[in-house]
Amino acid sequence: MSLEPPLGAPSLVAIENHSSQPNTPQAPKSGWKRALKWIVFALVVLGLLIFTWRHFHVAKDSGPAGEQGKRGGKNQIMPVQVKTLVAGDLNVFINALGSVVPRSSVIVHPRVDGELISVNFTEGQTVQKGDLLLQIDPRPYQVALTQAEGQLAKDQAALLSAKQDLSRYQSLVKEGSISKQQVDQQIALVNQAEGTVKSDQGLVNGARLNLSYCRVTAPVSGRLGLRQVDVGNIVHSSDANGVVVINQFQPIDVTYAIPEDQVQSVLKQVHSGNTLPVSALDRAQKTVLDSGKLRSLDNQIDPTTGTLKFKAEFANQANNLFPNQFVNVRMLVETQKNVTLLPSAAIQRGVKGTFVYVVNTDSTVNARPITLGAIDGDNTAVLSGVKVGERVVLDGADKLKDGGKVKVIDPNALTPVDEAAPENGRRHHRQKTAS
Repeated sequence: MSLEPPLGAPSLVAIENHSSQPNTPQAPKSGWKRALKWIVFALVVLGLLIFTWRHFHVAKDSGPAGEQGKRGGKNQIMPVQVKTLVAGDLNVFINALGSVVPRSSVIVHPRVDGELISVNFTEGQTVQKGDLLLQIDPRPYQVALTQAEGQLAKDQAALLSAKQDLSRYQSLVKEGSISKQQVDQQIALVNQAEGTVKSDQGLVNGARLNLSYCRVTAPVSGRLGLRQVDVGNIVHSSDANGVVVINQFQPIDVTYAIPEDQVQSVLKQVHSGNTLPVSALDRAQKTVLDSGKLRSLDNQIDPTTGTLKFKAEFANQANNLFPNQFVNVRMLVETQKNVTLLPSAAIQRGVKGTFVYVVNTDSTVNARPITLGAIDGDNTAVLSGVKVGERVVLDGADKLKDGGKVKVIDPNALTPVDEAAPENGRRHHRQKTAS
């Protein structure tokens, strides 16, 4: 009996092969991708662990920033420059910003109106009090003076005639020829004539004064500015700008303000009768323009700024100071005697305050807190913390820590080699060996 399948039915072998073909190749391909992902992930994690481990140990060997061993480990001996502390005098200064003001500033105005016929100065010239500056046409004022003198002469003649008549009347009244009333009237006429003569004399004096005002002279000594008029202009006494400005340069003043918390130190010296020297410096505070002294101070503190104004006087012989010029003012308040002087470059500042690195006899350093006083240029007074004779680190303190080893070097000698020097030396050694 034949067991063949019916016509058109699929074969059993064919069905089994058809169902197993899609599943056989897909299982290995999916497992390979999953394994590759895990391998990549493991490599990334391993790299991060290695980087973290190396970074931790390098930072541990290098030490914290600012401590010794920053580049060479904890036990590296750092080269430093030191300074031995000495005692000396320290000047205590108060610095301020000042403005130059002239001792006197005068706008020259003509006293009379008229045509300007001559200018007898040059701009910027230094003049003395009474020097001729301008000449106004004097002819109108000369005519007025002549008229006043003529009227005076006329009234003086009338006064003389009245006095002569009074003398005659006084003789006649004794004889009884005239009445007493006529004598009294004549006395009144004489007094009236005398008043007229005095008025005329005043007019003459006024005309002479106006005539003198035609010569415009310097009211004060000083330096002239730019002139405002030229020859031929009609000048008036009411002109607001005047004809020229005179500023007194010698002496000259400088005004400046200091904070109220520094006023007491200045008042202590002023009340003791001491004269405080003051210096005027340029913008860079390197060149002393002139030296003077404290002249006066204001009588009240400005509540808006909390400062008190001072005024210093300068001879200004070299004319280095100009009105309205801004200068740096340095006022010497006192001189402290026999104080411990510390170079300002040796001062270090940290969280706990100011300190210095003191070099011990065993070539180690320790950070010692200090109390600072007044400052004068590159030197600072030390009130406590160090004493005369001790050595402090002047250069190289940024790489030190408390208790570290140091090597003192001479600033005039060659500086120690840097990090690039060993590499250059090794390269030179390899070249020499190869040759």
